[in-house]
Amino acid sequence: MVGLAVAPAVAQTPPRPAVEAAPQAVPGFWDPRRRPERPDLSRITVIRFLTETDYPPFNFTGPDGNPAGFNVDLARALCEEIKVTCTIQMRRFETMLDALTSNRGDAIIASMAVTPQLRGRVDFTDPYYRVPARFVSRRDAVMPEVRPEYLEGKKVGVIGGSAHEAYLKAMFTDAEIRSYANDDALRLGLRRGEVDFIFGDAISLAFWINGTDSADCCAFSGGPFIESRFFGEGVSIAVRKGNDLLRQTLNWALFRVWEKGKYTDLWLRYFSVSPF
Repeated sequence: MVGLAVAPAVAQTPPRPAVEAAPQAVPGFWDPRRRPERPDLSRITVIRFLTETDYPPFNFTGPDGNPAGFNVDLARALCEEIKVTCTIQMRRFETMLDALTSNRGDAIIASMAVTPQLRGRVDFTDPYYRVPARFVSRRDAVMPEVRPEYLEGKKVGVIGGSAHEAYLKAMFTDAEIRSYANDDALRLGLRRGEVDFIFGDAISLAFWINGTDSADCCAFSGGPFIESRFFGEGVSIAVRKGNDLLRQTLNWALFRVWEKGKYTDLWLRYFSVSPF
């Protein structure tokens, strides 16, 4: 999916206690010293959100047949803050940009990663989450901090051709980098001891660590890497070009939802092991 945050859809698995000893980390993208001005909300009468059909835990169809997931609940919280009627329409990801630009929806909230190419077609709100990169090791070899010099001579697995591989080759020049074709092979390589660490998308890795497929083998080592040159500018809500009123209204509502603690509650509900 072009422009989608790089994290594969993951099956819902029963939560288990977080593997990290540290308190759950919740990302924050808003500065309390830079409060957005309240826009003229009376000019917003309805918001038609477009979202992905099957990208759990961000978007999926709930047991009642209605849209569900982190993005959906965040959209509903924004509507509640703005005090406006909202609809949420689920569509295939590749159809959403055309639906937005042809006025069949007002805003896309579907884990859409901001890229220079997409900025040419739509406008974006401030980011509401990012997809950091992190290292994972087996549980008996967890490191509280990971620096390039710490991985000298260590075997590090990564998906070949990915931004994560490019980052390792640029920054961790003394590590022995081993490329894998896909996530399943990469994670199996760590479980089998073929590599000492794997490096990749922290959101999908968090769900793997906390799910049954990992067989409780592994845990995060060190903290998140969020360099935008490699890992993007973040995930934002897209609106039509020039729709500054809606963009500013959503930015104001995002700040309010975060300030009131609703964003934190929502994040903790969906992410039992923090990607950050």
